[in-house]
Amino acid sequence: MIPSFWLSTLDPVTPRAPLPGDRSYDVAIAGGGYTGLWTAYYLSQLAPSLSIAVLEASYCGYGASGRNGGWASGLFPVSEAKLARKYGAPQAEAMHAELADAVDEVGRASAAEGIDCHYAKGGTISLARSPAQLRRARSAPGFLAAAEAKAICNATDVLGGVYSPDCAALHPARLVRGLASVVEARGVDIFEGTRVQSLERGQVVTDHGTVTAGTVVRALEGYTAQLAGHRRALAPVYSLMIATEPLPAADWERIGLARRETFTDERHMIIYGQRTADDRLAFGGRGAPYHFGSRIEPSYDQVPEVFDSLRHTLTDMFGIRPEIAYRWGGPLGIPRDWMPSVGLRDGVAWAGGYVGDGVAAANLAGRTLADLITGTESVRTTLPWVGHRSRRWEPEPLRWLGINAALRATNLRDALEKHPAPAR
Repeated sequence: MIPSFWLSTLDPVTPRAPLPGDRSYDVAIAGGGYTGLWTAYYLSQLAPSLSIAVLEASYCGYGASGRNGGWASGLFPVSEAKLARKYGAPQAEAMHAELADAVDEVGRASAAEGIDCHYAKGGTISLARSPAQLRRARSAPGFLAAAEAKAICNATDVLGGVYSPDCAALHPARLVRGLASVVEARGVDIFEGTRVQSLERGQVVTDHGTVTAGTVVRALEGYTAQLAGHRRALAPVYSLMIATEPLPAADWERIGLARRETFTDERHMIIYGQRTADDRLAFGGRGAPYHFGSRIEPSYDQVPEVFDSLRHTLTDMFGIRPEIAYRWGGPLGIPRDWMPSVGLRDGVAWAGGYVGDGVAAANLAGRTLADLITGTESVRTTLPWVGHRSRRWEPEPLRWLGINAALRATNLRDALEKHPAPAR
């Protein structure tokens, strides 16, 4: 089964050969998604003499990099205000500025390498569609009045919105598959069908042999929990998506999104959507359960009640009942404090925990890891997320109880805001 609409639009994937036994490299990267491939890409620029291997359990783009909502955004799961309180305002501003630049860098690098990933930088709009959502929106930079917000995205019940230019819509699978080809052409060895079982300083143990390396990079994101000794590092929480059949021009004339702006609203349970290059709505959201023991299974990608909820939300937002052509999902990585991190310590590097905002962040992480590994001084190596260590998630059953209780509470908050209890 093809794991996403995005991957279904490409030629069938023929996996590269697995690791042919024990090997030695300067840098061994566990994970063939955005983080691992961008790291290899920028390392090959900074230090062309380095021998680099990418080790991927399935094929490049099988995970979140080939399944996500296609937002290359400057969003960060920790607010700028919280970063400023802990690290100071200049550092918080630098984090925001580098993420905004990463949105552009994804477009620059894709164009330079001939990767047609349908990149369109129209920005993003978060709609306010209830009085409570409007109160939150009014305090955010980029607030728009109702008429201004509807001019971008003419959804129902719009009371206002928040616009940011720091976002581009793209085709995520085209990006990750194209990037893998570019990296391979630069001399990086990519071994697919090679599952990493453990890693430590100096070596990566896989089901096809052991790779020794001067630097080892962990870039497994939501699949980190499957790595020996990392069960509680990142919680794999599922996000699910649907894609419609292409909508007629009349619908788009009414809905808008003329520059392919990405869209969401100010509810607490995260939703996200984009107008694809072939005029579909690709729309997703959280709400699928976390599975006991951080388990990841292909069957968890399909939750009919969540798909039904996503379709209902689209109908509620746009007053349409479109044909749903594709349904899919997959896990993303959430650290205990929701703070993504990048670092290098004692020969082991890591990056991830993007909480679903990883398309641009992974590019910034890849550039940062390349700087750290080569000893290159830059603004990137001094950002707040560099060297950060989140505390581990609680052991089971506390982890299962806590995460799923938080999901239910989030749904309840949204329901109460939409249908507040009558005053006594």
